[in-house]
Amino acid sequence: MTPPAEPTRPLLPRIEGPADLRALSREQLPQVAAELREHLVQTLAGIGGHFAANLGTVELTVALHYVFDTPRDRLVWDVGHQAYPHKVLTGRRDRLGTIRRKGGLAPFPTRDESEHDAFGVGHSSTSVSAALGMALALSRSADPADHQRKVVAVIGDGAMTAGMVFEALNHGGMLHPNLLVVLNDNDMSISENVGGLSHYFAKLLSGRTYYNLREGSKKVLAHMPTMWELARRSEEHVKGMVFPGTLFEELGWNYFGPIDGHDLDTLVTMLRNLRGMDGPQFLHVVTRKGKGFAPAEADPIKWHGPSSFDPAKGEIHSKPAKGPTYSEVFGSWLCDAAEREPRLVAVTPAMREGSGLVEFSQRFPDRYHDVGIAEQHAVTLAAGMACEGLRPVVAIYSTFLQRAYDQLVHDVAVQGLPVVFAIDRAGVVGPDGATHAGSFDLAYLRCLPGMVVMAPADEDECRRMLDTGLALPGPSAVRYPRGGGPGVAIERSARPLPVGRAEVRRTGKGLALIAVGAMVPLVAPLADELDATLVNLRFVKPLDAALLAELARTHAHLVTIEDGCAMGGAGSAVAECLAQQGFAVRVLQLGLPDEFLAHGTREEVLAAAGLDLAGIRTRVLAFTGPRAAV
Repeated sequence: MTPPAEPTRPLLPRIEGPADLRALSREQLPQVAAELREHLVQTLAGIGGHFAANLGTVELTVALHYVFDTPRDRLVWDVGHQAYPHKVLTGRRDRLGTIRRKGGLAPFPTRDESEHDAFGVGHSSTSVSAALGMALALSRSADPADHQRKVVAVIGDGAMTAGMVFEALNHGGMLHPNLLVVLNDNDMSISENVGGLSHYFAKLLSGRTYYNLREGSKKVLAHMPTMWELARRSEEHVKGMVFPGTLFEELGWNYFGPIDGHDLDTLVTMLRNLRGMDGPQFLHVVTRKGKGFAPAEADPIKWHGPSSFDPAKGEIHSKPAKGPTYSEVFGSWLCDAAEREPRLVAVTPAMREGSGLVEFSQRFPDRYHDVGIAEQHAVTLAAGMACEGLRPVVAIYSTFLQRAYDQLVHDVAVQGLPVVFAIDRAGVVGPDGATHAGSFDLAYLRCLPGMVVMAPADEDECRRMLDTGLALPGPSAVRYPRGGGPGVAIERSARPLPVGRAEVRRTGKGLALIAVGAMVPLVAPLADELDATLVNLRFVKPLDAALLAELARTHAHLVTIEDGCAMGGAGSAVAECLAQQGFAVRVLQLGLPDEFLAHGTREEVLAAAGLDLAGIRTRVLAFTGPRAAV
């Protein structure tokens, strides 16, 4: 009688770091991958987070840490929301449930969190440049052992659309560094390239026999220039007929692939072969977002960053709608404005869903331009459109506009072009941490000559400000927070605001609270409590200098309140304006501190910065004294 088979022992709990993974047999790796994927599903079901992209990198992450001697070998991730499996395999498995929460794991690889996080990433398209810098530094080390260390950059999930990547590839191919770039390609349009023939040739070209033959032939034919050039061209021609990597070869990289990024055996073979090679290598891996979880495979966009969900039913838990988000308010306005203004066009750097552009892209496809993760191009593209009479609206997150600041200055502001910037996720964003916080937009926008900078206090005012920007002859920006507003009813007719005019929402005595954007409804109860004047600043540039002068004459204390950096922000603008007019009134400037903010909910981050209602009240009373209280 055959004895019953022993149950397979779980492997993932035994892996406290990559060394434990490398102690396993190659045959055990598929089980590790299966357990890792299940751990992701079950953990993220309860807390939400970046999901589909991480399911797609499970096998690739296992293979990379199995083949390379991490952290001694450097592994640099790009688009950090695909690095959850990496965190699990590098000693952070039991803390995955804290990710993106206050005091928990950072949402992206972070150097001060783990020695395995070789480079901090939150924005995309930086990995090749950073990894190239590391490879060059190791090559200059006085320790010969450092010359044997390997550097790997993992790029993907749209990051190859950014020009910075090709700048790095162009530079790296010229320098011949010992660097491997892995393209994690989850675009289903090239799936037909993944097959037996591609696998066969990729393994063949990465094998030692082909490599030794190729390098030996170089040495022999180097003394025969004509024959060497013929051999080189013949090799490129043959590879170009079979493989889609001709571009990378022309940039100086040895291209291999595409291969199935979920085939662990092929991945390990390829990576071991490539680890033994010198010079710049480029491996093209094809993966599927949401791999192993059917709903995410079917709709990876929906499952990119879901809230908590039911893994058994494949349903995302919905939250009761309190009204439209600012993104939805913008999307609705954009469609209405496009009906009225045939010159309006929309430009976005891969933020269609996040910025509320889905309906517009469907109704006005010929006026919708998604340029991919290419913020610099997006801004200058809009500038060119404006030169020829169009009225471009650039929908972009505050943190991503930072990447196109030079273009914002030189291509838009210097030329005074009428481009409207609809800046989403302004101020405190929360769970995605410092890399995604919109802390600096007011400071970096208000210093630009000719730029009109607006911040709405509610949903209806957001629409009015967008109408205002569209009517202006020069550049403008409307910045609004993530999520919803206070629930003000919206009037859909076009009603531009008078430029540079603030709004007095409450008239009080002795103390004036001058609030910006989302901080206006937040501090309204405090204004009532302290019988203070409440001003909705509306325009950070140009300021309502006349109203500010009147406040300085009639109030003993002025307090500015903003959810942007205090240094150089709206409060600084108010103080400068009053000083220029000769007023010596005391001004307390409340804003985000001079530091990068840790991740947490928006409410937690504001509280930590002293910008929740209780924190503001404490700081105001310390500034004015108890006389301000009613």
